[in-house]
Amino acid sequence: MAIIIRLDRVLADRKVKSVDLANKLGLSPLSLSRLKTGKVKAVKIETMDGLCKLLDCQPADIFEYVPDDECDGLFGIDD
Repeated sequence: MAIIIRLDRVLADRKVKSVDLANKLGLSPLSLSRLKTGKVKAVKIETMDGLCKLLDCQPADIFEYVPDDECDGLFGIDD
């Protein structure tokens, strides 16, 4: 199972800078960067709510689920 984070794409589409979004969410730029790169284990519902409000999007615009059988080789990792 893989969850692909598309936050960079959403930010680019809306011409929003990461640092501006982090400030509006009350997050540090480092915390937002970790979210964008998938280096987090959890995302607070409050953060998701803020992302969706500020970016005028749905959670599915930011996160994409890819089943295991479709992930093979996706990240250059062979199981």
